Parts: sequence; C-alpha cells; structure tokens
Amino acid sequence: MAARQLTDKKPKNMSYTWRRLMFYLGRHRFMLLAVAALVCISAAASLVGNYMVRPIVNDLASGRAGDLVRGVVFTAAVYGVGVAACYGYMQLMVKAAQKILFDIRRDLFAHIQTLPLRFFDTRKHGDVMSYFTNDVDTISDALNNSFAMTIQSFIQMVGTLLILFVLCWQLSLIVTACYAAMFLYIRFSARRSKAYYTKQQSSLGDLDGYVEEMVNGQKVVKVFNHERSNLETFDAKNERLRLAGTGAQAFAATMVPAVVTISYINYAIVAVLGGIMAMNGMIDIGSLASYLVFVRQAAAPINQFTQQSNFLLSALAGAERVFEVMDIPSEVDDGRITLAEYSDADGGKRWEWQTPDGGHVPLRGDVRFYDVDFGYDDEHIILRHISLYAKPGQKIAFVGSTGAGKTTITNLINRFYDVQGGRVVYDGFDVRDIKKDALRRSLGVVLQDTHLFTGTIAENIRFGKLDATPEQIRHAAKIANADSFIRRLPRGYDTMITSDGASLSQGQRQLLAIARAAVADPPVLILDEATSSVDTRTEALIEKGMDRLMEGRTVFVIAHRLSTVRNADAIMVLDHGQIVERGSHDDLIAQKGMYYRLCNGMLELS
Repeated sequence: MAARQLTDKKPKNMSYTWRRLMFYLGRHRFMLLAVAALVCISAAASLVGNYMVRPIVNDLASGRAGDLVRGVVFTAAVYGVGVAACYGYMQLMVKAAQKILFDIRRDLFAHIQTLPLRFFDTRKHGDVMSYFTNDVDTISDALNNSFAMTIQSFIQMVGTLLILFVLCWQLSLIVTACYAAMFLYIRFSARRSKAYYTKQQSSLGDLDGYVEEMVNGQKVVKVFNHERSNLETFDAKNERLRLAGTGAQAFAATMVPAVVTISYINYAIVAVLGGIMAMNGMIDIGSLASYLVFVRQAAAPINQFTQQSNFLLSALAGAERVFEVMDIPSEVDDGRITLAEYSDADGGKRWEWQTPDGGHVPLRGDVRFYDVDFGYDDEHIILRHISLYAKPGQKIAFVGSTGAGKTTITNLINRFYDVQGGRVVYDGFDVRDIKKDALRRSLGVVLQDTHLFTGTIAENIRFGKLDATPEQIRHAAKIANADSFIRRLPRGYDTMITSDGASLSQGQRQLLAIARAAVADPPVLILDEATSSVDTRTEALIEKGMDRLMEGRTVFVIAHRLSTVRNADAIMVLDHGQIVERGSHDDLIAQKGMYYRLCNGMLELS
C-alpha cells in the first residue's frame, strides 16, 4: 500500500522548478554557453571520427595507401580536437557549477534570515540544515556530472541517427523503432522515480533533524534510559528513507539494463540484415562497417542520458525543496519610523526616532500595552486583554507559572510576533509602524537559553555591538562580572569557544550573554530568566553590575526567583494569559493574593 501511494504521487511543480533552476544558470550563461560550445565540438569530433571508419575501410579494401594514411591522420587530429574540447568544458563546468551553487546557498541563507520566527519554531533544525547540505549537494552532483554530459549525449544521439540515415536509410528504420522503445521506457521509469526521489529528500531531512535533536540531547536521553526507544524511532524513520531510496533506485536502475538489452537486439538484427545487403551489393563494406560502429555505440549516449537522468531527478527533488523555502514569504515589515544615534558635544550619545515627515522624537523607553490579545494561532489565544505601561527608567517584572504568557509579552515588544488585537505602543508609536531593525536595535535581550557562537570570547561579546572596542568589551564584561573568570582562562578574551560553549559552565555562559547585552548599551532591556542558570553567590555578585546596567533604562524582567523582582517598580502577576495582580512587592504582599501565596510557597512557581 505504501509503495502504491508513493508511485501514484505526481511530480510537484516540475516546470516551475526547472524555471527557477534555469534562472540561476542564466546568471552565468556566458560560461555555460562556452561549455555548451565545447561540448558540441567534442560530440561532433566523436561523430566525425566514427564516420571516418567508412573511407578508411574502403581505402584499405581498395589498396589506396596514400588515402588510407591521410584518413588515419585526419581521424587522429579530429579525436585530438575532441579531447582538448572535453578537457576545456570539464574545467569550465567545474567553475560554473561552483558559482551557481554559491548563488543558491547565498540566496537561501539570506532568505532564511528574513523569515519569521514561526518558520523556525515549526521545523527541526536538522531539517533546515538539510536544505544546505543534502538538497544543495544533489544540485551540485547534477551540475558537475549531468549538464555537459546531457548535452553531449543528446548531440550524439541526434547526430548518430542522422548519420545512420545517410549511410543506410533502410536499416535506420529499425534503429529508429528501437530508439523509440528506449525513450518510452526511460520516460516510464523517470516519472515513477521522481516521486520516490522527492520522498527520499523529505525523509532524509526528517532523519537528519531527528539525529541532530538526539545527539544534542544525549544527556537527557541517557538520564531517562531512552536509548532503546530512540533507536526504535530512528529505525522507523530510517525504514521510510530506505523504502523511498529503494523505490527511486529500483526504477532508475532498470533504465541502463533495459537500454543495453534493446541495443543488443537492435545490433544483432542490423548486423544480419546489413550483411545480407552487403552481399547483394546494396551497401559498400565501408559504409556497413561505419554503420555497425554507430549502431554499436548508439546505446552509449542513451545509457549516459539515462544515468544522468537519475542525477537530474534527484537534483530536481532537492531544488524543489530549496525553492519551496525560498518562496516562503519573508517577515513583513511595514514600518516607516527609523532610529538614529547622535553624539552630544560632551561625548555622550542619544537616540532619536525619525518619522517619515522628518520629525525627530527622543527615544525614552516608554512602553504601553492597550488591550492586547495574542495567540500563535487563531484557535489558541494565549494573552487576553493585556494592558500595562512601563514609564522610562522603570523596572517591570513578570511572574507566574509556566505557560502564563510572560515570555510571550516580551516577544510582542520586539515584534517577534504581531498582536492579533489591541496595540503595543513604544514612545507614542505603534510598534508596527517602527521598522523592525530599528525597534530591535533599541532593545537588549538576555534569554534563558544562551547561545554562543564559534569564535573567541571577545567576538561573542562583540556580537552585541560589532564595532565595539576591546575597552568596551572589557567594560561590559566587568558590568556582568564576567571579567574575572575570563582572565583566568588560558588565553583570556582570546579563548576560543566551540560547541556552543561546552567547555564553560552554564553560569559562565549566562554571564557572557549578559555582557553581550551590556556592550550593546540599549535604552530598553528585556531579561528573560537572565540569572536562572547562575548560582546564588554569582547572582549576588552580578546584581550590583546589573543595577548599573539598568540605570536610566526601561527594564522588563521575567524571573522564577522572586528575590530578583523585589525591587521592581511594578510586578505583574500573570495567570492563564491575563494579568491578575499588579503593584510593588509590598503592595502585593499586603493584598495576600496570588503573589503572596507564591512568596510563601503556597503556590508553585515554575
């Protein structure tokens, strides 16, 4: 049943995929035209060389030694030109293929960076990586192996058929019928292989995503003894890939044997009939010899064509997946308000919003929510009627159980997602009217899950501000209290970080994330569990630095430890997507509501 469902699937967007691929080939059309010209010369040299069997054999049979030598020399020269043309187009094709792949990878990476977070939230990272590896590699194989060879095979097939008609049109009718049988079978197999190749690429991406997920979570797997369960899941995914790969190769692998079998039958028939015609004087011996050489070699370009069709089918399946991602709409940004940084006479700096009419509004960090509703889909609303304000310089804290909507609120401030109802206003402007890069440049975010990039510690801190000087980097590290442990490392700030900072403790990684936010020096800070991975002693050490960092800034804090929100100007208590309490620590304790019960351990804060 599964096999029948796969073979019944029709190739999706075949013509569209071809057009998109041809667009990238067209960017380097002059190199590809040169390749095509050299391929034509190489194919023509092969055809002419085979045709020269006719005069050489006739000269040999008639004893014309002079003509025989000239014929052999000319044939050798023709083959020499063919070899030179073959070498030339192979070298050019390698360069052209790499340039085309460079363009595809660059455009794919550039487009993926413009996609909304929803795209990454709904796909496994391994599947995303598969676009750049497996799918692009199939295109690479096709360009390197199939482009020139397909042109050459086509020219040789057409040229061979024409020359066969010139040599003996009667026998060529039989050859034409065999050619038609070959192409009908190739078409039959190719249509069925394409469905399997598409399924194979999809299954390969799914398997890669699962492997990456399990490798990254090996500690959790081993702690809960899930090795056997994971192996069973892997076997199921691997089996789907095996079935798809077997189906693709089962049809594709029959092409060459079928073509060879038909060509052998064709050769046997033509040889017998041609011998009879030669004995009856209907064809000269040279023409028959040349004819049989062409018939014998007629299967070679067809075999090459069928072999390359496997690469092409796989490449089309990979290209289809790549182009489907490229066709996903980019993150919408209708904002018109930009952000500019100005230096004061005393060396300080100030930020100003710039409106389309030329107006300048100082960036103050005034954030307000007006009756905001939000859900990741229309059926599951997470936030309901959220209204709050954060005046410039205020520290606003969010507390509540997991799933209450704390992080979601901050995601709406930086427009990772847009509200479905109500408004989020920043310094008097709806955040949807502010360009996203300007909005996010005004915000500094420290997440609970830190991510460090491969590079030095200094480069990771500098990620918050790419033009930061070494002095600014060290100052930011001191604010986060990371300077002391960095200096104790073998190479200090030049210590290399790999594997997402696996050689560092979780607390040290969190300190570097805080330093990264500090070096950016943003007017507004969002601290999402910023100290959740820091022990109590380290947390106490960085509190003073964090206080300095938060001075004069609007700060939104999400914390599990209630001790970190005691000094907030206002605490918002969330429950099931609604603000159920708000006020200072003392006010909420006096109310003896949900916050009071959280502080006294009567409710669990997780």
